[in-house]
Amino acid sequence: MFGFLKNGLKKTLESIHLVKASNKIITKDLLEEILLEADVAYEIVEEIIYYLPPNDEVKKADLERVMGTYFIYDKPKFANVKPFVDLILGVNGVGKTTSIAKMAHLHKENGEKVILGACDTFRAGAIEQLKLWAQKLDIDIIATSQGHDPSAIAYDAISKALAKNYDRVILDTAGRLQNQKNLANELEKIVRISDKAMQGAPHRKILVLDGTQGVAGILQAKAFNDLVKLDGVIITKLDGTAKGGALFSIARELELPILYVGVGEQLGQIHEFNPNEYVKTLVEEIFA
Repeated sequence: MFGFLKNGLKKTLESIHLVKASNKIITKDLLEEILLEADVAYEIVEEIIYYLPPNDEVKKADLERVMGTYFIYDKPKFANVKPFVDLILGVNGVGKTTSIAKMAHLHKENGEKVILGACDTFRAGAIEQLKLWAQKLDIDIIATSQGHDPSAIAYDAISKALAKNYDRVILDTAGRLQNQKNLANELEKIVRISDKAMQGAPHRKILVLDGTQGVAGILQAKAFNDLVKLDGVIITKLDGTAKGGALFSIARELELPILYVGVGEQLGQIHEFNPNEYVKTLVEEIFA
């Protein structure tokens, strides 16, 4: 995963390299400048520096230890259920549909049978886009026309998965956060009807966040978390930003695990997030 992370964090690592310049000794002042440039929130930078040993020169092992404490949230553990149902949320434009396709591809590569549910019936383009991905991946999809009841799609997708022995169900949802009341009602109904189709479903509610938005994405995440209790997040477009340090704020502010990170448009460009490797990649660049 290191190669994937270095590629995904390329712009962030470049910004670290530029700020560090030719300095061989990392002082606390220089560290502050480096972390702020990588879009680590100011209050977190201050905390990191506070918890380092009192001497001015920063040691690699100390920094790695302190930075690692921001990702203490375990990935949610679930019973071995089949089908396993994921409900995917996120505002329009964050890469939600592409992330669903990447997840489906990942599961298919692992030998699992996947079905998609096109529950974003608010936007006709979302249905067609998901249909195209399903066709490309040669996997099943439950979809209907624009304006149809999203919870009915969820029910049909889960019901078919149960009847036909599918391993995974991935449900898309609408992303019109500007109308929170309607979206809240819609999401609540999808969750309730999913549980009717299969007790305990959806097993995970995952929010997709655009990595290029940096700390600003946290406000979106908090709004969604208020609407429906989230189980984790996916960070997309990490390769298009120098704001890779924002993952610290996302983890701390939301108290949620980062489940996947995605870079690029290719299907294989998504990986399960490993916080230790993420921190190690940043620290290695700081001390390179």
